Amino acid sequence: MWLNELKVAIIQKDVAQLEKLLDETPQLEKKEDIESAIYLFKAAIELLETLKSETATSMKQIKKNIDFLNSTKRDSINSLDITS
Repeated sequence: MWLNELKVAIIQKDVAQLEKLLDETPQLEKKEDIESAIYLFKAAIELLETLKSETATSMKQIKKNIDFLNSTKRDSINSLDITS
């Protein structure tokens, strides 16, 4: 059951569910279950690394967009400002 839930979490890219399942890792006894779990752990690591990379790329793009918007922003002069 746990292995199936882990497979579903990986397919759905559900990070919260992955975290929960990894915290609740059961003691596996069958050799095939252990091998499946190892394979799924590797898949989960790859997924998390991909998501981390995508997030970093998105954050860099957002920063560039903000910098661009700030560079095109005019300094507004208050028409009621008598100090100028």
